[in-house]
Amino acid sequence: MNPDAHASAVATETAAFVALVKGADLSTPVPSCPDWTLADLTRHVGSVHRWFAALLRQRVQQAPTSRDMDLRLPERSEDYPDWLAESAAEAAEVFAAMDPDAPMWAWGVDQHARFWVRRMLCETLVHRADAEHALGLTPHIDRELAVDGVDEFLTNLPFATPFAPRTAELRAPDRTIRFSCTDADESGEGDGGGDWLIRLRPDGFGPVPADAAPRTADATVRGTAADLLLLLYGRLDRDSDAFELLGDRDLLAHWFAHSAF
Repeated sequence: MNPDAHASAVATETAAFVALVKGADLSTPVPSCPDWTLADLTRHVGSVHRWFAALLRQRVQQAPTSRDMDLRLPERSEDYPDWLAESAAEAAEVFAAMDPDAPMWAWGVDQHARFWVRRMLCETLVHRADAEHALGLTPHIDRELAVDGVDEFLTNLPFATPFAPRTAELRAPDRTIRFSCTDADESGEGDGGGDWLIRLRPDGFGPVPADAAPRTADATVRGTAADLLLLLYGRLDRDSDAFELLGDRDLLAHWFAHSAF
């Protein structure tokens, strides 16, 4: 997916989120986000949109020292859905005016403006699924978005230590974990991606380049792209029937105990 596709998907996912929560009981608990209600979830997503839009507008070149900003948050929680829609519209204006290849600070590997559009999409997509779960619905996640989301997660996780400190413990003497999609790309377009090999080393961890020589993994998790995305974000249990687990179970336990985002 390219930045234009990411920006378009942000708009689509936000519209779906707004449609879910508008008219819903915003005091409904969100089980996948403990201690949060739908109001908290909606406020979080809108805040992310406005914060990322501010970073892009300023094209910051170093990590901000403060996240204080006027979110223009409504006084009444029932007005949060409309406020979220306005947040997305504000972000869309910034996307349309920006150069996605412009260099700027980002906490992940891609130090360009496009990083933040992709990151906003992942935040919105996963939290849309959270809202659906809270309302007793089964989320549907487009395979292309799910594959891109898994890739974004695994690519950036090695850089998440400042806010996910347990990732610093993802170390091992050259051990590998494979995440593999069981659903094919039915569109006939795109690269049909869906396989990631992660190597844990004594000094860190990270994805093995796709063009590297293939190797048998020490542990493998197989599932649909959508289920893998929700698994990596802690929304599904790896021991559920949705997944096939192969190889070293202790290595998998180590990964999931330290990869919370």
